[in-house]
Amino acid sequence: MSVGITRDGHVLTIELQREDRRNALNTMLCTEIREAVEAAPDQGARVIVLTGQGTSFCAGADLSGDAIPSEFPAALIGLMRAVSAVPIPVVAAVNGPAVGAGVQLAIASDLRVVAPDAFLAIPVTKLGIAVDNWTVRRLTEVAGGGVARTILMGADRVGAQQAFACGLANKIGGLDTALEWAGSIGDLAPLTLRHLKLVFNDDGSLDPPNDIQRAAYEAAWGSKDAVEARNARLEKRPPVFQGA
Repeated sequence: MSVGITRDGHVLTIELQREDRRNALNTMLCTEIREAVEAAPDQGARVIVLTGQGTSFCAGADLSGDAIPSEFPAALIGLMRAVSAVPIPVVAAVNGPAVGAGVQLAIASDLRVVAPDAFLAIPVTKLGIAVDNWTVRRLTEVAGGGVARTILMGADRVGAQQAFACGLANKIGGLDTALEWAGSIGDLAPLTLRHLKLVFNDDGSLDPPNDIQRAAYEAAWGSKDAVEARNARLEKRPPVFQGA
């Protein structure tokens, strides 16, 4: 198992436990988190807290593992949908850097508590790949269009203070802050929280991409630039993109 599961009252904490890989996601970890999230309501949990072991929340997709084969994108999308669809609030305790898929996991959650020294980044423009429509729309919804463009198009990192100022972070603090907040949320009316989650998440982010968007997404993932970015990463040099 690559996740740790603990329970305190109404709060179920799911900890990503791949500290040696900075909790980077692979197919197995995505599946284990999804299964834990989906099982939580039947176990009587009223709130879920997601966090990372060690000093990182989640370093994104494990590019040295199985992130490129076809199984990983489907597992990642399944995880995001499970977090979004589970009928209880999910609090992301972003205890350290959240990169790429780590940000996706954080914004799939309903609330985010970000540690003072943490940052969030989605460097797809440095990797020659693409994120799905859901990620762009959800990030825009929670952080605002300007910050979403800064993160995605500018490949900039956003620290805790800026994240809090724009609404990407609901609170600044560590895991203890997230657990305390989750505990207080767990004492609130469950049916009201379920209704609010359904309404908040009915934001159009799950609408399928149109044909042009789908073609552009597939072109990025299948491009020579994506291969160049992976090679450059292994060779520890800047990538040289050709737009092909």
